[in-house]
Amino acid sequence: MMIRVSVMYPNSDSAVFDIDYYINRHIPMVKELLGDAIKDGAVDSGIASGVAGEAAPFIAVGHLTFDSVEAFQNSFGPHAEKILGDAPNYTNTQPQIQISEIK
Repeated sequence: MMIRVSVMYPNSDSAVFDIDYYINRHIPMVKELLGDAIKDGAVDSGIASGVAGEAAPFIAVGHLTFDSVEAFQNSFGPHAEKILGDAPNYTNTQPQIQISEIK
């Protein structure tokens, strides 16, 4: 069973998000720290919602794929402080995290 961890950054009038930093510095750091546990990854940059003229509900979403929840937890746990501590360098938002089974 493969799982995907989605880190979703809510959009708002006061939301700040440096997508260049996220893609070029944060994600490479995460991949280096978590190593072979990560099987795949992607970043979405929100551009619109499903309603014409409305902003995207999430300013950005990071996706990381793992073999299992345990593989994610075992690789992320030892590095959580460093990874989460980097967030103020690219955003002022509080992300929502969802772990999903890939079908």
